[in-house]
Amino acid sequence: MTKDVVSTRPSCTVEEVTRVLYFHNISGLPVVDQAQHVVGMATEADILGRTTGQDTVQDIMSSPAVTVTEDASLQEIAALLAEKKIKRVPVVREEKLVGVVSRADVVRALASTRH
Repeated sequence: MTKDVVSTRPSCTVEEVTRVLYFHNISGLPVVDQAQHVVGMATEADILGRTTGQDTVQDIMSSPAVTVTEDASLQEIAALLAEKKIKRVPVVREEKLVGVVSRADVVRALASTRH
């Protein structure tokens, strides 16, 4: 799980989020409200072909976000990623963002448990 999560707000422009994705070399990020509750996800797929130059993250984000709690097992997370066909899932504690688990995180964890 990545604990130092890059996130955005619904009111940010798509242009700003595009720069954040590029700068951090990531393909998606959680969208959080002022209380750090996850309200959606903004990904490269959400951005492609769906922007007018005036769009905000709220206009393009996938919502509601699929999330897991900190106590979700590796198997539960892997199954969720496969079932929902998503690349990452925000991790929440008391509905607040505390991390993100990506498919790469799951693969690394599975590889390390099979030694």
